[in-house]
Amino acid sequence: MGSFGGSNIERVNFADFDALSFDCYGTLIDWEAGIASVLRPWVDAHGSMLSDEELLVAYSVHEAEAEIAAPTDLYPQILARSMRSLGAALRIPVSDAEADAFGMSVPDWPAFPDSADALARLGRRYKLIILSNVDRTSFAGSNRRLGTTFASILTAEDVGSYKPSPRNFVALLIEAARLGIPEGKLLHVAQSLFHDHVPAKAAGLPTVWIDRRHGKPGSGATPDPEIGVTPDWTFPSMAAFAEAVQTDSR
Repeated sequence: MGSFGGSNIERVNFADFDALSFDCYGTLIDWEAGIASVLRPWVDAHGSMLSDEELLVAYSVHEAEAEIAAPTDLYPQILARSMRSLGAALRIPVSDAEADAFGMSVPDWPAFPDSADALARLGRRYKLIILSNVDRTSFAGSNRRLGTTFASILTAEDVGSYKPSPRNFVALLIEAARLGIPEGKLLHVAQSLFHDHVPAKAAGLPTVWIDRRHGKPGSGATPDPEIGVTPDWTFPSMAAFAEAVQTDSR
């Protein structure tokens, strides 16, 4: 449908929607920076020559596998499990203290600089919903960085599974209906094609891709999607998306 970049936006009509649902980590919170801030010192201490990008790509496989293997585990347990699995693959030891520290690190992960302001601007027009692959305690720590009151917060802890499971998007649609959002009036906003855009489109939701990795090769800490997917709109940042919405309303 459209993309970022002035004249490339073709008849974007964001007035058609009443609510926005958001992925959080990778979209609003810089999860790659947060992950690297913990894993980088650990691998460096053991003489690893992996770049940050190589480390994130290696990690992505283990988190995705952990979420499939233990869908009812809380996210701190997923992180700890993923670090241990990554350590085994890299032949780097992981102590219980290191795994636990990684598991509890989510509230320390930084927000993208534009997230809080963009959410405040968007919240003047839409109901805002979170659909996140974490637990409620971890998200509460992150939300202090976002400073936003959401109409609803759905986490993997609430749903009992992790995206890209279709169950999470069924739960999102049920929650949207509970909030009185008419069918067709919800727009899903996310960075991850793998976790969000593929299952959101399968659930019949239009999507906005916040392409936080624009200009970078590969997909970093996010696995590549197993099937192709085309988001309805693409923007390089939350700020650009919020500006497009504001322009559309003038």
